Amino acid sequence: MDPGIEVHTDRDALLTALASGRAVPVSRRQFLKATGMAGGGLMLGIGLGQGGPLGGRPAAAQEGGAPPTKVYPPAAFIRIGEDERVTIIVGKLEFGQGILTSMPMLIVEELDCDWDKVRAEHAPADLVYENPVFHAQFTGGSMSIMTSYTQMRTIGAAARQMLMSAAAQRWGVTPDKVATRRGVVFEKGGKRSLTYGQLAHDAMGLPVPADVALKDPKTFTRIGKPTRRLDSPEKINGKAQFGMDVRLPDMRVAVLARPPVFGGKITKVDDAKARAVPGVEAVLQVPLDRGGIGVAVIAKGYWPAHQGRDALDLQWDLPAGPTTASQLEQYRAMLSQPGPLVARTVGDPNALAGAAKRIEADYEFPYLAHAPMEPLNATADLKADSLTVWSGTQMQTLDQALAAKAAGLKPDQVKIVTMFAGGGFGRRANPNSDFVVEAVNVAKAMRQAGIEAPVKVIWSREDDIRGGYYRPMNMHRVRVGLDQSGVPVAWSHLVVGQSILKGTPFEAVPLLFKDGIDSTSVEGVVDTPYRLPNFRVEVNYPDINVPVLWWRSVGHTHTAYVMETLVDELAAAAGKDPIEYRLALLDPAQTRHRAALELVRSKSRWGSPLPAGRARGVAVHKSFESVVAQVAEVSVDQGRIRVHKVTCAIDCGRAVNPLTVDAQVVSGVAFGLSAALYGRITLKDGRVEQSNFPDYPVLRFDEMPQTSVHIVPSSAAPTGLGEPGTPPIAPAVANALARLTGKRFRRLPFDLSAA
Repeated sequence: MDPGIEVHTDRDALLTALASGRAVPVSRRQFLKATGMAGGGLMLGIGLGQGGPLGGRPAAAQEGGAPPTKVYPPAAFIRIGEDERVTIIVGKLEFGQGILTSMPMLIVEELDCDWDKVRAEHAPADLVYENPVFHAQFTGGSMSIMTSYTQMRTIGAAARQMLMSAAAQRWGVTPDKVATRRGVVFEKGGKRSLTYGQLAHDAMGLPVPADVALKDPKTFTRIGKPTRRLDSPEKINGKAQFGMDVRLPDMRVAVLARPPVFGGKITKVDDAKARAVPGVEAVLQVPLDRGGIGVAVIAKGYWPAHQGRDALDLQWDLPAGPTTASQLEQYRAMLSQPGPLVARTVGDPNALAGAAKRIEADYEFPYLAHAPMEPLNATADLKADSLTVWSGTQMQTLDQALAAKAAGLKPDQVKIVTMFAGGGFGRRANPNSDFVVEAVNVAKAMRQAGIEAPVKVIWSREDDIRGGYYRPMNMHRVRVGLDQSGVPVAWSHLVVGQSILKGTPFEAVPLLFKDGIDSTSVEGVVDTPYRLPNFRVEVNYPDINVPVLWWRSVGHTHTAYVMETLVDELAAAAGKDPIEYRLALLDPAQTRHRAALELVRSKSRWGSPLPAGRARGVAVHKSFESVVAQVAEVSVDQGRIRVHKVTCAIDCGRAVNPLTVDAQVVSGVAFGLSAALYGRITLKDGRVEQSNFPDYPVLRFDEMPQTSVHIVPSSAAPTGLGEPGTPPIAPAVANALARLTGKRFRRLPFDLSAA
């Protein structure tokens, strides 16, 4: 056993460790022992077989020795009814990324059942559905298919083999004498057949096969086939239940008043007017996830709770909070000093002095809100010895642990019901489980006040934008030295911005946080695909009282912009075509970047004539193990930036569902354009100045460019998909703007007057 690794001997101990913020790594032996209780005696052996999502070794290999076998109970993933309906249980959150279709496709490919009889549903919170790298159930990091590709297929193959064995036993033949076709087991050369529904009960009583053969990808019939989403009909007809749709008998609704400045403390509560609002039942003080106290108004519905909160007379002790202008001055001062932490260094740090030409650039990126379409919400039903929480959450394991801690219960007394969610972009994956724990705290306060009823806590969009979590504000200073031919000979890079991982349980994961370096702050720079012979990356983490969190594509949101606009600027300085320059500068091993660039060059008709007043810009970036190249066609009309067309090429390994690939990349373009054109959270004396879409706008339908997505053919295992479409779009647009205006845009969102 590795020294320093904390051993968790049961499931509750692991969940409690997560809640307390202690280190969470466990051996796979302990993990299996901890979760074996979830599935009874029917277990299925599965090998991990691929590296971690950040390019590291598999989690099992990090413990030394041969990777041990991974086991799962198949009954936790597949239910076959007598009516032949096949239900696939998905341990991820569906919030627009299509996972309730793609995960079943993996199982069905090997199970060989009738797709028309397949449905999918969310799994409960249970570590049997854990992410195989981090040993926790969550949805994030574009990992779902990447880490489940072999796992889900093996589950399907094992279940099929068990069904075949059950049929063979009934007929008194050996298993090699039977085969399957679309949910039916038949006798080879004979006339006998049985459906999966007729065999399921017997099959579940058989031993799990120790080894199963997976299909040759050349014979795939489901994987790689464009497939409509299973959840679309119920979302269209209104049957799909989102967190906001939860309705329980005698349920109350709560709205909270929180400090207007982060870190504020309440000093006086006059709730007389609030209690006088018809429908308001109680006004209670509850603890908040970041410390301090909030005031919850409890009512029979949202509107009276909201009106009651507006009627509260509150006084606060507010700290001196940051103002954006002064914070920018602080960051610029930090840029003028060497970074105290070195994230990467290669070659001679003094090579810059001997360069024939130098380019120096400072970049600024604001705070950004997540602003999901469905505002945050959670419903809690707290009893004396149990708790049930309904929420569209990305982090079931952590939510279960922290909800139990807040309620004073054991984790196995807490049930998390995962609902559909209307977007999240990282906001529903909070290491503090803020909106879930808040609902539990309100339910606990209600019980103490004699109100024994379930409660739904709703954040308005204004609540979240003014008092939620944000993509960190960041600044970069880059100095590049070029030789006479315009090839970089030195690159010095300093990043200033808050750490997302510091102070969270993820700080204990070496893949993410090591030697004081938060990998999410420098990803996309330290792992550049370009040949930079003398390369140094430094980082400085200011300590600022503004809560920060990952935001779709995390650090790549700003690092891709810096790298790809600067490389474009180098191409211009060298007098070279931007795509040709990139291809020449790429490390020879970066074949995926090369393939994506060449495909997007062809599909965008790069170099062909454009209408007057338009220009093209290109960017390519790897994030979450996928490579995306984009070409944006842009114009400027009366001071307004217009993106007319975006052509995308993606290498995401084998595309499980091409329709999902297309949808996710297109949505990444829309999300990234919203930030590039409009996204900005500013503060004045610690107060967030934006509140809703009128002052924190997102892209409108009439602004969405014509977007096409082209998939690089690949037989490799799938890589991330939910986030990689976002990072390249802003630099691609910026590079087109540079051709139109002759100016380099080093600050987001775009400001034509300040470039």
